[in-house]
Amino acid sequence: MVIATGLCMNTIPEPLLSLAHITVMRGDRVALHDINLEIARGEHVCILGPNGCGKSTLIKTITRECYPVARDGSRISILGRERWDIFELRSLLGIVSPDLLASCTTDATGRDVVLSGFFSSTRIFPHHHPDPKRLALADQAMARLGIGHLGGRAVAEMSSGEAKRTLIARALVHQPQTLLFDEPSNALDIGAQLQLRDTMRELAQSGLGILLVTHHVSEIIPEIERVVLLREGRVLADGSKPAVLTEEHLANLFGVPIRLGKHDGYFHLY
Repeated sequence: MVIATGLCMNTIPEPLLSLAHITVMRGDRVALHDINLEIARGEHVCILGPNGCGKSTLIKTITRECYPVARDGSRISILGRERWDIFELRSLLGIVSPDLLASCTTDATGRDVVLSGFFSSTRIFPHHHPDPKRLALADQAMARLGIGHLGGRAVAEMSSGEAKRTLIARALVHQPQTLLFDEPSNALDIGAQLQLRDTMRELAQSGLGILLVTHHVSEIIPEIERVVLLREGRVLADGSKPAVLTEEHLANLFGVPIRLGKHDGYFHLY
């Protein structure tokens, strides 16, 4: 006879992302080669690498826009599941990407763009009917980022910084577990870049997981504890920020001599 002790075993949550021997083709080119990578829920991680190294392909693989080559031993799971309804998945992962910004540069208003996050679109179309709850959540997301005044303004009339914050509000509107930032400072001036850093820090400190994909070392906020170096579709290094962000590793990554400095928790190249 088995007697219950009344003790509860703590269950370890499934990781946000688990990739095992993942290879992804873009046309006839290998964009990701035999990638092994695991990221925990709530973890703050940066994927760093030069242009063309496979960073955006990795993001598109996570969001199911690209699919890996099927082969023995290859596996990808997100939040513990290998099969997903793509709309359900996108409600758990908030995406901020340059591609999305380009798609939203229209006469759509800020509120419409934020609401479009519920429909995996880039604006509100006639067949979309956001209910009062969604309208309230959109207003809350915009207020959280201090852009409530942009609700009625066309995205095409916003500054690049305002448009980027609108996209972040769109990513937040369905209260995701993790935010994925793909080259977030593209097309931003210095002031907007600094505002974006502050926003990312606030979101990380609130408990949201942050996955930053970039080729700018200066974008790595202090809250990010782990860095993965990606070069030519392969993981070059993966570990703690102090161990990975070294002059030797970065020179190997970018193919040029590197001098590395640090100030107020941020790293800088020169």
